[in-house]
Amino acid sequence: MAHEIETMAYVNAKPWHNLGVELSTNQPIEVWQKQSGMNFTIKDAPVQFSTNLTGHEAVSSFPEQKVLYRSDTGAPLSIVSARYQIVQPSEILEFYRDLTEIAGFELETAGVMKGGRKLWALARTHQSSSVKGNDLMHAYLLLATGCDGTLATTAQFTSIRVVCNNTLAISLDEGENAIKVPHNTRFNAAAVKQQLDISIPSWDNFMHRMKVLSNRQLKISEADKLLERIFSDANSASEKQKNARAMKSVQTLYEGHGKGAELSSSKSTAFGLLNAVTQFVDHERRARNDDYRRDSAWFGQGANLKQKAFDQVWQLVE
Repeated sequence: MAHEIETMAYVNAKPWHNLGVELSTNQPIEVWQKQSGMNFTIKDAPVQFSTNLTGHEAVSSFPEQKVLYRSDTGAPLSIVSARYQIVQPSEILEFYRDLTEIAGFELETAGVMKGGRKLWALARTHQSSSVKGNDLMHAYLLLATGCDGTLATTAQFTSIRVVCNNTLAISLDEGENAIKVPHNTRFNAAAVKQQLDISIPSWDNFMHRMKVLSNRQLKISEADKLLERIFSDANSASEKQKNARAMKSVQTLYEGHGKGAELSSSKSTAFGLLNAVTQFVDHERRARNDDYRRDSAWFGQGANLKQKAFDQVWQLVE
């Protein structure tokens, strides 16, 4: 399975090395469900095991856990606790129905990864702004879930910088980057939307911070110290060597080789250094494949590294 993306649909730019089914804009949710590969349900069954203690085979159940599997292929997805609350593929897309039909959102990508173990949809909101000149950034809403124990159902606003397609999570009013619903709790789409509605003004605050960073010129010595702090969490010799390579890559991107690095918003600025880190995480960092890189950039170590970079550069202007 190439890149572990089983099926994906998209509009506008082709993502993930041109994988997926291209759709025209403003397609209904039903079309997205079919073309993105989300037209199946996740079912559960008891975990059973066989024993042969007396010369006769017996089958018993283990009630504390259950196995999740796909309705269309029967393929197993994971073993979870009996209390696990399933979030169906259709729920991920239905989350956007009123947002696309009423609020002016537009679905841009949706897909199934790792055989159905992870699902996501990404929609562009109606909010956009420029940092300096034509350095344009759009606001998006991402909803994703996993059924393999690695990801709670997660809703978060994220920015995408057009010139380089870099992503950066937008902090909500409470300072968190995402609303997370663990799988021992029922996913309530209306409640999540209510929390997100409170955070929509955060876009203005986010863009204000980006503009402040774009006006903060950096001396070479300042940039070097920032990079050292961003990549300072190594505990072993191998990790230190890995961090040194990563720091060198980010430095090269910042010094003119990154996308948009020569724009006035980025050249020798704190905003430019931040975007060098986000480009490294989103597009350059070594990973098993592009999907593992994207997963990390949205939810894992890559997302943490981008947040750390933002925290470090923002300390310069606070």
